[in-house]
Amino acid sequence: MKWLTMFLAPAVSLALAVPAAADIIPLSQLSRYMNDLRTAKGEFTQINGDGSISTGQVYIKRPGRARFEYNAPDSAVMLAGGGRVAIFDDKSNVEPDTYPLGRTPLKLILGRNIDLESENMVVGHSSDGPTTSVTAQDPAHPEYGSIQLVFTDNPVELRQWVITDDVGGQTTVILGELEKGVQISSILFSIPFETEQRQRN
Repeated sequence: MKWLTMFLAPAVSLALAVPAAADIIPLSQLSRYMNDLRTAKGEFTQINGDGSISTGQVYIKRPGRARFEYNAPDSAVMLAGGGRVAIFDDKSNVEPDTYPLGRTPLKLILGRNIDLESENMVVGHSSDGPTTSVTAQDPAHPEYGSIQLVFTDNPVELRQWVITDDVGGQTTVILGELEKGVQISSILFSIPFETEQRQRN
């Protein structure tokens, strides 16, 4: 199931509509941006490990919660909530595949307090001019994989991330313009509620 590679796949570069040049954004400023990002929603494009492309809508409610709704033909839903991640396949009403959130690099952008200056968390911090990239990992469990976050400046915006799993596979998620500070019902991130609704249908 290609949408499962949200966690698991070489990244394909996509051009971003960004300013021509900028200095590297300090880690302290990026940490503030992430901690200030409480709720957001928008469109996303995902480049899967097999080169295919998926699209959909993302909802984020930090800390700890995210919802990815995939457009057809995938028509799947990925939820992060209650300390777990669940994958729902619209072609089936069986129990979803679930994983501990703490064992995925996704937790590094959903954590309650993000401090990119923490010892051994950031293993890469660079700028190519238009963007600043930060590669982070769980210092206690680098074997869980890493996440590369790509930001633009003026103002700081998260534009994409690349998740590298524990066997080196990569998946790229490119964000559209995020609508931030929006009201999002917590029920959207409830794995038990989503499971119950699907079993009723």
